[in-house]
Amino acid sequence: MTQLERKTELERLLDDGARFDAEYRVGLSNHLPMALLALHRLGAPGHRLQAFAAGYASRLEPAPAPVPWPGTQPWLSRLGQRGAWPAYRSLFGQWLARAGAAAVLAQVLPELMRGCGAAAFHGLIRSACALQTGHTGELADGLAYWACRHLPLGPAPCGQEPDPLPLLSRLQADLAGWSSQQNLIFQRMADAAVAPAFGRSVAALQVGPDTLSTLARQAAALYAASGNFTALHLVTSAHAMRVLLPHVGQPLLAVGHYWCAFAAGFVASGALGAGSAPLLPWEQLVATAVQSDDEHLVKLVDSCREQERACGGEVWRLAASRALAPQ
Repeated sequence: MTQLERKTELERLLDDGARFDAEYRVGLSNHLPMALLALHRLGAPGHRLQAFAAGYASRLEPAPAPVPWPGTQPWLSRLGQRGAWPAYRSLFGQWLARAGAAAVLAQVLPELMRGCGAAAFHGLIRSACALQTGHTGELADGLAYWACRHLPLGPAPCGQEPDPLPLLSRLQADLAGWSSQQNLIFQRMADAAVAPAFGRSVAALQVGPDTLSTLARQAAALYAASGNFTALHLVTSAHAMRVLLPHVGQPLLAVGHYWCAFAAGFVASGALGAGSAPLLPWEQLVATAVQSDDEHLVKLVDSCREQERACGGEVWRLAASRALAPQ
């Protein structure tokens, strides 16, 4: 199968995937479109994409019937309302068809970034993946998911500390012993964000041009040292931020909002270093990911490889290697 044929197969599977809801089993995110892009980018042949889609789809739930967006209602009016996903996907689908992706993203990303922790970053990640595929329907669905799970976790920081790492260490110390009884990652993130010590530390950051790359490397190092499932989402979300940031008019403000969500995810993870796994070659990492039915492993290996290509350094391969280590 040629590269063009593989691309066509990816588009066909994304078209077919529109029949599924954004979530399943009471709050778990549908990873099918994100994992398909990752597999495609890792070089999976068309038959492997088909097999993964067929297996993964067995857990998903049908999408609700389309709901038109009320013409006079501002698009911001239903942010954070999970039941608004069918209406939001109609709205964004029509908006993208009329104005194009660049214009829509320029208008909506500044507001969506305020709640970029939505569904444990999956609105952000799904939208970034959709943008990379160039699939308009999937971009509409990703933005709709982001909007209906919008999760503000505090105002953008305005402090004087240029390095986020000491602030993360302070958070870890101040919130030692903190815990949440919630099951889902985004629920634990919301719990962490209301702790008084959280707000003080997060507000102290002075966002700069290197903040995102610093957070991305920290996420990879944290996952490489811990294998923590929540830390994995920090790795893939930092990759998604890098993809979307060129489409944001005020990138430092957007990174400030991401910092709030990142810090909440960091606290919610409770991750502690336990040593790294043996460093594996990319050929082995990619081959294993392509054959895996674990959507999180697939996405992590893809994000790590893309981040290494863009940013350099060995920490990304260390993180990907950790994903393959025996638990």
